[in-house]
Amino acid sequence: MSDPAAPDEHDEPTGPPYRHIRSFAMRRGHITQGQRRAFEQWLPAFGVPYRNAPLDFAAVFGRRAPTVLEIGFGMGETTAAIARSRPDIDFLGIEVFTAGVGALLKRIEEAQLANVRIVHHDAVEVVRDMIPPHSLAGVHIYFPDPWQKKRHHKRRLIAQPFVGMLASRIAAGGYLHCATDWEDYALQMLEVLEHEPQLVNAAAGFSETAANPLCERPTTKFHARGTRLGHGTWDLVFVRR
Repeated sequence: MSDPAAPDEHDEPTGPPYRHIRSFAMRRGHITQGQRRAFEQWLPAFGVPYRNAPLDFAAVFGRRAPTVLEIGFGMGETTAAIARSRPDIDFLGIEVFTAGVGALLKRIEEAQLANVRIVHHDAVEVVRDMIPPHSLAGVHIYFPDPWQKKRHHKRRLIAQPFVGMLASRIAAGGYLHCATDWEDYALQMLEVLEHEPQLVNAAAGFSETAANPLCERPTTKFHARGTRLGHGTWDLVFVRR
């Protein structure tokens, strides 16, 4: 692994704060009593407050282990399932929506997962300010908001300069795994990631989940419903040079 303190061409320059377009829309969403209760009870134990300072993962998790970042974990179904199957890996999830944070906290407590922590904040700011360069074993971005309307495509998360910054936080040999069920977004993702010099595609185009072990992600209720309706899913796995 490279020296976390080493300079990187994708580190942000000093000066005025880096401005970015929000890749999510803050909207009122339904939150159940159970999710609200879990949010209030368990966030102090499993939450990591946003701060403008690099995280010490060993201090956050109480051990030294590979750390995988998940951006936008939704209701946490996938996060909890992967964390349960991989107790040797620590998972740091980022989500802005309170209902999703509460849902994952509920799953953490029910399954007694010791290897999951949550940052309830904007992912771009967390990656920029809290994730040290060359520190991540992997990154999962599953089904980010596709922003279907063409005039909103500029809000899509998988775009530059964010991808370059995110890649700089992955250790050499680590991976970035993205998935979407919107074909035009999949094609945009492929183009953006293929042109990021820090990354190399692990496949010739899109990745087949059956053929690439890095693409092993559980099928959620949302994904299963889409499959029944005939929706396609596109996975991309890129490795840090």
